[in-house]
Amino acid sequence: MINFKKVFWVVLGIVAVLFICIGLFIYSLSPNYDGKRELLGLEEKVEVYFDTYGVPHIYAETEEDAFRSLGYVHAQDRLWQMELMRRIGKGQLSEVFGKEMVKTDKFFLALGIDDASVATVDSLDKNTPAVKLSQAYLDGINQFILDGPTPIEFYLTGLKKTEFLLKDIYNILGYMAFDFAMAHKTDPLLTNIKGKLGMEYIKDLQIEANSGAGTIKSYRPLPQDTIGNQLSSLISEVLKKVPAPQLEGSNSWVIGPQKTKGGKVIFANDPHIGFAQPSVWYEAHISTPSYKKYGYHLAGVPFPIFGHDRKLAYGLTMFQNDDVDFYYEEEDPGDPSSYKTPLGWEKYETVNRTIQVKGGEEVAFGFKKSKHGPLMNGIADQLPQSRPIAMSWIYTKTRNRLLHALYNMCHAQNLLDFQASLADIHAPGLNVMYGDATGNIAWFATAKLYQMPDSTHTKFILDGSKGKDEPIRYLDFSENPRSVNPPDHYVYSANTQPDSINGSIYPGYYLPDNRAKRIKSLLDPKDDWSQKEVEQMLLDVTSKVNAKVVTQLAKWIDVAQMSSGQIAVMDKLNSWDGDNQLNQIEPTIYHRWIYFLLKNTFEDELGSDLFEQMLDTHFHKRIIGPMAAKEHSPWWDNVNTKDSVESKEERVNLSFQMAYKSLEDNFGVDYNKWTWSKVHTLEHPHPFGQMKALRSLFNVGPFPISGTREVINNMYFPYDDSGFNRVSSGPSTRRVINFSHIDSSSSILPTGQSGNPFSKHYRDQAEMYNNGEFRKMLMNKEEILRTQKSLLLLESAK
Repeated sequence: MINFKKVFWVVLGIVAVLFICIGLFIYSLSPNYDGKRELLGLEEKVEVYFDTYGVPHIYAETEEDAFRSLGYVHAQDRLWQMELMRRIGKGQLSEVFGKEMVKTDKFFLALGIDDASVATVDSLDKNTPAVKLSQAYLDGINQFILDGPTPIEFYLTGLKKTEFLLKDIYNILGYMAFDFAMAHKTDPLLTNIKGKLGMEYIKDLQIEANSGAGTIKSYRPLPQDTIGNQLSSLISEVLKKVPAPQLEGSNSWVIGPQKTKGGKVIFANDPHIGFAQPSVWYEAHISTPSYKKYGYHLAGVPFPIFGHDRKLAYGLTMFQNDDVDFYYEEEDPGDPSSYKTPLGWEKYETVNRTIQVKGGEEVAFGFKKSKHGPLMNGIADQLPQSRPIAMSWIYTKTRNRLLHALYNMCHAQNLLDFQASLADIHAPGLNVMYGDATGNIAWFATAKLYQMPDSTHTKFILDGSKGKDEPIRYLDFSENPRSVNPPDHYVYSANTQPDSINGSIYPGYYLPDNRAKRIKSLLDPKDDWSQKEVEQMLLDVTSKVNAKVVTQLAKWIDVAQMSSGQIAVMDKLNSWDGDNQLNQIEPTIYHRWIYFLLKNTFEDELGSDLFEQMLDTHFHKRIIGPMAAKEHSPWWDNVNTKDSVESKEERVNLSFQMAYKSLEDNFGVDYNKWTWSKVHTLEHPHPFGQMKALRSLFNVGPFPISGTREVINNMYFPYDDSGFNRVSSGPSTRRVINFSHIDSSSSILPTGQSGNPFSKHYRDQAEMYNNGEFRKMLMNKEEILRTQKSLLLLESAK
């Protein structure tokens, strides 16, 4: 017994020591939000006050000190996120995640983001304020890399920390620019559909730009194929593997003083981005004698992508313009190193790269480049060389001034300053929204737009050999769509089509006008908006468009084929107002029905692979409403039944029956239990959360969540055979700037400020976000001092 007791106490002691060691290890990895730190290069002491939610409020005497400090505190919460973001554009994910990322690395290396970044940095004047402040920010990151705790992800991957360079900022911006584009997913797919089925089928897919109720109107005040299938599949595959949130859409509206209760501008914005952990934005408030801004920062980028101060506010949504074109190249039959141009045969440029692979041998690969861009055939084995396809992307073709644009945007003092800064945004295409304390409101479509020949259809792969499908000219920024202080006294953007440019609609991959119509219907009749009401509008989950789709489809329902339960469900749908709350069954039934309708309508012609690729594009969202209203279409026929021609009525009834049966199989025969809460869920995934043992540590959620696709509170989910509507993207923040009471302006993040799972700010906003709550964005120093939770003093190490 005595020996047993000794063994027990020895084991207990070992366990206690082990827990203490684990606790100390975890503590050593946690961010430090208080105390004193020495930073090389600081001119004066910097005070960093962290508020209740871990937002740093940085007070410095110079901008360089402020941005150096920002780099340090940003890195201590988001260094792992920064590391991943800078690796995407330069093709270095395989070094972290192994051989499954080789194809993704090949793709991004071929795009030329890293090459463009090198060329841009080489051409920079290092003495400009934008570059000097960027370098100060990088110095702060690198100081943390030397002195701060190492994030646990570096231990789990065995990756070593290395310094950040100016080139990394441009690589991050390059990935952002590519992620905003949609042509890379859509053009090869449409080319294959046209080649396989013909233009009769294309015309019902709503791929053409057209004017409509959701078109954003310009207002200018007085002075002032098979290969295509494989290419589309490749691009969809590599993007799904990228361990970073992808950019999807957004809402924003700015209400002029004539329509607000306080007589001042109210600004609202909620960019829609793929949910991930950590979430994409890092909030920071900087105050110096020459620069004051509350901003939202992308990991590894010094200047806020959007922000506000006491003078003005700005935000963004995706423009969705077409800035990627694909070209078939014609190779010389006797010399595959040459391709045809209008001036004769030219030699391809050959590029060779090496990819480091974790746990494996390095991979060497080469690809060709024509004058249009890299040949996609050179980056994946499944793309044959028989018909080369080159990708032309505006981002790598023109001078890159993005960093300077961001610097000038956040330093603008008024509308004219701000507008002047936007001309330097060449890609990605953005709708930039603006409001200020003097009552100005504005929307600007920013991008380097270009005019193509009238005969050229940029939604298909073009002919690269004859010169007939080349850009005619670049448009001056003054020609871009915009609306400045319009007579409606508000501006808005919801990724819908902009007004005409030089008398024609600019090609793009615009989203359906569901959200735009809803925004307009709410803003138009009301002239006394308050901040609280704007916050509630950001949470709106009603789709009148979806309710109208039900009305149109219900006309084709054959009640004689339905059971009493199905009739009761259809009655509920017919009285549905389009709301999408957790306790409702209507959204569950509606989306199951729509999925089967799409599947039964399009998959027989397209095949399963092309159908899945179609569901990964924006244009499938645009066809739901028109197809619900359309009686005749070649798509209604099932091409697999040779002896009959199916009608819309048959498709609609079959799809409803299949949806009803699948819901019975999932949840039982009591349709009252088919609530939206059971199928519509949100989880914020971390790359390591895919491992079951680590899921609870790294992932946040899952949670039942209200909302749906293409409502203002846009909780998007992909359609698939599972029948479960797992949210993949949505509002990456919700923010409301009220110039009547600027210190009451509010926001929320989906999870929290920190990307460190051991930080108390890793998930402390998740419940608030799910509940539709907001928190104040503090800018008043007295209130910050009164409510701050910790103080980090940064002093010079000179």
